[in-house]
Amino acid sequence: MADINITDNGILVATLRGELDNHEANRIRAHISSTIFTGQVRAVIWDLEGLGFMDSAGIGLILGRMRDLAPMGGETLILNPTATMEKIFSFSGLGQNIRHCTVETAIGEIGGVAHGQ
Repeated sequence: MADINITDNGILVATLRGELDNHEANRIRAHISSTIFTGQVRAVIWDLEGLGFMDSAGIGLILGRMRDLAPMGGETLILNPTATMEKIFSFSGLGQNIRHCTVETAIGEIGGVAHGQ
């Protein structure tokens, strides 16, 4: 299950819960990519605190949306993955995108003074 919301300043927050399999990843991918391509998204925060399982489709989902954001210089943060997921993200080169914090803190990091907002 996924809740997807966009803040007023263009930060898409995807809160994932339960299990993320290929079918669910495809559904989320279509929704987020189409939203990014409208030009209204400048960053994506993936809140994984409630996610119990994710396979390679989940890694592909996040990496692909990072590619979608790249032409716009968009940012991606991955919040609160399990220890196993964190290892997989680190091996995938996404370790620098991981944070252990609240969504509100992450929004502040992306949209804060350091970013001219």
